[in-house]
Amino acid sequence: MRKSLLPVVLLTSAALLTAQEKRPLRIADVHAQITVADPQVSPDGTWVAYTVATVDVSGDKSDTDIWMVKWDGGERVRLTSSKEPETSPRWSPDNKWLAFTSARADKEKGSQVWLLPRQGGEATQLTNVEGSVSDLVWSPDGKRLALVVSPREEQKKSPEKPATPKPLVIDRYTFKRDMDGYLTKKPAQVWLFDLETKKPERLTSEAFAETGPSWSPDGKTLAFFSDRTTVADRYSRWSLVTADTKPGAAVKVVLEDERLSPGRGGRVRWSPTGQRLYFLMGLDRKWRAYDRTRLTAMPAAGGPVQMLTSPDRAVNSPLVLSGGGIAVLVTDDMTELPVRVSPEGGTPTKLLQAPQVVSAISEGGGRMAALAASDNMPSEVYALEGGKLRALTQHNQAWLKEIALGATREVSFKTPDNAEVHGLLTLPPDYKEGTKLPLLLRIHGGPNGQDAHSFQFERQLFAAHGYAVLNVNYRGSAGRDEAFQKAIFADWGGKEVVDLLAGVDHVIKLGIADPNRLGIGGWSYGGILTNYTIARDPRFKAAISGAGSSLQISIYGSDQYIEQYDLELGHPWKTKDLWMKLSYPFFEAEKIRTPTLFLGGEKDFNVPIIGGEQMYQALRAVGTDTQLIVYPGEFHGIRKPSYVQDRLERYLNWYAKYLGAPSTTTGRAD
Repeated sequence: MRKSLLPVVLLTSAALLTAQEKRPLRIADVHAQITVADPQVSPDGTWVAYTVATVDVSGDKSDTDIWMVKWDGGERVRLTSSKEPETSPRWSPDNKWLAFTSARADKEKGSQVWLLPRQGGEATQLTNVEGSVSDLVWSPDGKRLALVVSPREEQKKSPEKPATPKPLVIDRYTFKRDMDGYLTKKPAQVWLFDLETKKPERLTSEAFAETGPSWSPDGKTLAFFSDRTTVADRYSRWSLVTADTKPGAAVKVVLEDERLSPGRGGRVRWSPTGQRLYFLMGLDRKWRAYDRTRLTAMPAAGGPVQMLTSPDRAVNSPLVLSGGGIAVLVTDDMTELPVRVSPEGGTPTKLLQAPQVVSAISEGGGRMAALAASDNMPSEVYALEGGKLRALTQHNQAWLKEIALGATREVSFKTPDNAEVHGLLTLPPDYKEGTKLPLLLRIHGGPNGQDAHSFQFERQLFAAHGYAVLNVNYRGSAGRDEAFQKAIFADWGGKEVVDLLAGVDHVIKLGIADPNRLGIGGWSYGGILTNYTIARDPRFKAAISGAGSSLQISIYGSDQYIEQYDLELGHPWKTKDLWMKLSYPFFEAEKIRTPTLFLGGEKDFNVPIIGGEQMYQALRAVGTDTQLIVYPGEFHGIRKPSYVQDRLERYLNWYAKYLGAPSTTTGRAD
C-alpha cells in the first residue's frame, strides 16, 4: 500500500482519536466533503488563490467561493460569499487585483468578470459583454484582458409571460452535447477588454469556435486554438492560430493538424522570448477516444513541430516555468505527477517522488503550488518544494479526523490471455486478515480514465458498510502504455470483461472475497461494462448500471459521440455485424439473471437514459429483478445534492438486498 501524501503535521491531530473512537463514514458525509480546486499563485509568490465548493443542504444546491492562503500557510482568507458561484480566480501581473468570473449580477445573462482588490474590499463588476465569459487571461502589462465569450441565447420577449420557444433548426453534423443540449448557438469567440476604457471588443469572427488564449511576452500577439472545420461541424479540427491584439486583426493559422488537443488543460504557452509555442498534441483522430497527449513545440511564426514527450504516457496542463523548462502533469499507473521537461525534450525530471494524484499546478514568484489528493484525503492545496508537498489548506481535515477510513491496497494479476492488469482494493476500517467479505467490483468510466490513489467517497462508503471494494484498470484505461490503451479499439466488452473477471478471481484467491457474495457496478462506460459482464458471467448476485447502454446500434445519432462512432465503428448500415456484436447484452438479455438497478439523468446527452431504459425493459420482460431510476433535469453527472444522496442510498440498499450486507436504514454506518 502506498503512503499518504500528507505530511506528519496533518496526521497528528487525526491520530489523537483511536480507531475505536472514530466513527464509520455515513452517506450524509458526502455533503460535508469540500471540493478545493484551481490554485493560482500570485506573481510575487506570497499568496495562493483557489476555489472552495460546498453544499447547501437546505437549499439543495452547491456553491463555489474564492479563498486565498498565504504561502507560509499561516493565514487563510475567504474572499467571496455571494449566493452565486465565483470561479476562475486570476491575479493581475502587479499583484494588486484578483479577477474572477461570476453570474452574481444577473444569472440569466451569464458569467461576467469581477475585480477584487487584493488589500480587501468589495468586488466590482468589470465586464458586461453580450454573452457569458468562460475564460480570462491578463495581458503582461495588466491593462487588458483576453476573454473567451459564449454568445447569449435570445432573450425572452416578456419576463411575465415567456414567448413560445421557437423550433430548433439543426444543420450541424455533431449537434448534441451533454449540458449544452442541442448545439444551435454561435460558437465561443475571443474578445479583448481594456480596463481603462471598460470597452470590450471582439477579436475573432463568429464563424469559428476559439479557446485557450495566451498572450505573447510583449503583449502584442495572442495565440489560441480555433476550430476551423470547413464542413459545418462535421468533426472538430483544431488549428493553432495567432492574431495581433487589435480588434479586427487578421488571424494567422500557424498549424493545422487533427492531432491538436486543447481539451486537457491545453492552453497554448509562449516561451519567455516569445519565439516558440508549447501546446498539446494527441494521436490521429481515429484514436481520439484513447488519446495520449504529448507536449509539443514549434516556432511562433510557424514551422516544424517537435515532440518533447513520448507517447508512452499522456501529459496535460503545460506550464512554462520561470526557472526554465516546461512543467506538465503525467498520467501514470494509478498516479498523476508533475515533471519538468526541457525545451529540447529528453527525459523529464520528476518534481515529486512519492506516488500521488496531482490534478493542477501553478507557479508565481518562483514558487509552485499543486492540487493533490491521496487515498484518504480529498484534494487540497500544497506548496511543492524540494520534491515534497507541504500542506497549505486543510478544508477537509475537520470532518475527516472523526472518521475511520478503509485502507487501500494495490493489486496486480495476470489474465487468462496473459495481460498484466493493475487495480486497487479497499477494505473496511476494521478488517481482520483472513476474513472473507462481500466484494463489490466497481468499474470506472471512460474508458480513457483510471482508478488512482485519490480520495473516492463512494469507495470509502462501501468499505464502511463492510464491503471489500475492487477497482480494476482494465485494458483501455489510462496510465499504461499505448498498446494497453488501444487494445479495445472497436472491440468493446471483450478484453475489459476478461480483465474485470480476472481481478475478481484474484481477490477470491487472496481469501478476501466471498465467492458467493459478489456485486458489480459502475457509471457511464462503467455502466456499459457492468451490462457486458453480467451478460457473460452469472456469478454476480447484484448489479448497478448507471448511465450505461447495451443496444449500441440504437444509440447512434442520439448522443454526443458521432465522431467516435464514424471513425472507430463505422456507419451502422455498413458495419452492421460489428454493431450487433457490440450490442450483445441486449440480445442475450435472457441469459442475465443478476438483479440489476439502472439509473440515469433525464437530460443526459452523453449516454442518454434510453440506454438504461432499454436494458430495464429487457430484464423486466424476461423476469429478472430490476428497477429503473430517472433523475429529473439531471445530465450525465448527477449534481443536485439531494439526488447525490438518493443515489448513494439506492446503491447501498440494492447491494444489501441481494448480498446480505447492512442497508442504509439498518447498517452500522448510517
